[in-house]
Amino acid sequence: MSFPPRVAGAALGLSAAALFGVSAPIAKLLLPSSTPLVLASLLYLGGGLGLAGLEWLRKLRPRASSGREARLTPKDAPLLLGVILCGGILGPVLMLVGLQRMSGVAASLLLNLEGPFTILLALLIFGEHLGRAGAIAAALIMTGAAVLGFQEGELRGDVLGVLALAGACLAWAVDNNLTQRLSLKDPLALVRIKALGSGACTLALAFLTGQALPTGSILGAALVLGFASYGLSIVLDAYALRMVGAAREAAYFATAPFVGALVAVPLLGERLRLLDLLSGALMAAGVVLLLRERHGHEHTHAELEHEHLHVHDAHHQHPHPSGTDSEEPHSHPHQHEPLTHDHPHVSDLHHRHKH
Repeated sequence: MSFPPRVAGAALGLSAAALFGVSAPIAKLLLPSSTPLVLASLLYLGGGLGLAGLEWLRKLRPRASSGREARLTPKDAPLLLGVILCGGILGPVLMLVGLQRMSGVAASLLLNLEGPFTILLALLIFGEHLGRAGAIAAALIMTGAAVLGFQEGELRGDVLGVLALAGACLAWAVDNNLTQRLSLKDPLALVRIKALGSGACTLALAFLTGQALPTGSILGAALVLGFASYGLSIVLDAYALRMVGAAREAAYFATAPFVGALVAVPLLGERLRLLDLLSGALMAAGVVLLLRERHGHEHTHAELEHEHLHVHDAHHQHPHPSGTDSEEPHSHPHQHEPLTHDHPHVSDLHHRHKH
């Protein structure tokens, strides 16, 4: 049984958010034995090393050429470097600068800017579209995230702190949109390179600032947590980005903090506040509205040449190069001829057009 891309993408996006969300309360248990920058590097490295192990296991299994994802090529290097630079270097460094100059309450609220920044970049620069219902749904989820992050306490900071935290969120928003541009390639390889590159850069920054690795048990726990929350989670996120675009995925992924709040109840002995329940209700309403959104109209596909895993649907009618396995799904370089038609769709990489 196959589901429409918008439904499958939502399921993958929410699953990615859940896996990422559980990392917050568990990381909170690990932080007394480490530092934020070292722990962040270990989480990324755990994700990358775990995915490298999965890739090794995948290569042991004999398989037909059909079903293979498109491989990353040297042409993808600029986007990959942008992902590592923004997500693995600029984001963490700017966040640490901002956290040092802002109160915890102010920082928590400002870090909610990643989702709105991701959506704005997707709509204004990367050619995605979000209708009125989708925009309202995203706003509900983002509002829920802001409500969840609100705590009683002092709103303190300075201009540099605000700019640093906003810059960190903008860097991660660029990372999200660049990852979306690469999402037609093998997500396992993409996230492995992204996690290892980001982890190595962050660890180098930690060593340069005189920070040390934690003890063996904390080190192992951080790597295992990273495999789940920074490895498998981001792979699911990459598939969701492929199916529904960065704007919608940003909304789904914004539910991660609520999952973290739920896990913190039994794990850390925390209590759910009335604001937490209000946050959950707003997020649930936004997710339901986003799932119910329908967008369809006559649109034209421009001529396009690329490679990715596909079946021969209405968007993929092309001859095969000599020696290509005809069993579907398969991946090979192919060209899309100009096509005008009308059907429900979301802003995946095949549907970037004017409205």
